[in-house]
Amino acid sequence: MAGPAAVIGYAKGETVLLSHSLLRALVASFLFGVAAAAGAQDSYPNKPIRFIVPYAAGGATDILARDLGRKLTEAWGQPVIVDNRAGAGGMLGAELAAKAPADGYTICMIITAHAINMSMTTDLRIDTAKDFAPIALYALSQNVLVVNPKVPANSVKELIALAKANPGKLNFSSSGNGTTPQLSGELFKMMAGVQMQHVPYKGAAPAMADVLAGHIEMMFDAVTTALPHIQAGKVRPLAVTGSKRSPQLPDVPTIAEAGLPGYEIWGWLGVVAPAATPKEVVVKLNHEIVRILQTEFMQERLASQSLQGVGGTPEYFGDFIKKEIAKWQKIVRDSGAKID
Repeated sequence: MAGPAAVIGYAKGETVLLSHSLLRALVASFLFGVAAAAGAQDSYPNKPIRFIVPYAAGGATDILARDLGRKLTEAWGQPVIVDNRAGAGGMLGAELAAKAPADGYTICMIITAHAINMSMTTDLRIDTAKDFAPIALYALSQNVLVVNPKVPANSVKELIALAKANPGKLNFSSSGNGTTPQLSGELFKMMAGVQMQHVPYKGAAPAMADVLAGHIEMMFDAVTTALPHIQAGKVRPLAVTGSKRSPQLPDVPTIAEAGLPGYEIWGWLGVVAPAATPKEVVVKLNHEIVRILQTEFMQERLASQSLQGVGGTPEYFGDFIKKEIAKWQKIVRDSGAKID
């Protein structure tokens, strides 16, 4: 004879009764599902991971992604395959990543440009804040303000005074419209209340070449690429753009220290996945990436490119992306900067 029935819910106002045997079957099924989910997390990854880099092979972003990919492969025994998908200022590869299956087997390296593009690109097909699951903020970089040695300014304050005495006559070069070097200069102009002309180039090398030749007075360049010229005495560093000094240029103040309190510009790289990627997979990826960032190998590798490893939680990186989008949006709007 069957035992007492169990009450588990209602249908059209009537109590629905199930036998204990059926109830036990339902509970077992639920527990099996929980165990299966836990097992899936424990077994991840069990096949190769595709690591999309939205830039060409051989660049700084690609090199760092390949370093990380090798270390993830060593840790998990599954190949992490870098897939370079350059084009549209990094948006082509990012769109491909955002629309990939959200199963943890596609990740992507995004950079500062993916926050800037939200304000400077009219044909947006993805939203950097909404279409990705943030995994980890990988590293920070900063620019350095350098001038040709013939420019009669040995500090930020002297440069501002020179610019105010010669409105519109000083030029600064950059690696192109919509880049952090250009927008570093635009923010400088606004905060200092000076008029300077921006001259965009197709890359940092030709932009620096004209500063070295004296055709352009100054530029904001990545510490890594400017450092050899600084060490050779071919350009004079006045300040770095971050909120703290660069380990490679410890005697060079920040722009905030040098006369413009509140000025702060960082470049950054971070790892993301498609937005619906399971939380447990995101957490597992985050923990492993943070561990790798703390290794001596990776710290030395980042320092060699004037980068500072960060790490942190997925939530921290998600908040960081939102703040970056808002910051660049204001700089672009207030400066009137345009890609074309």
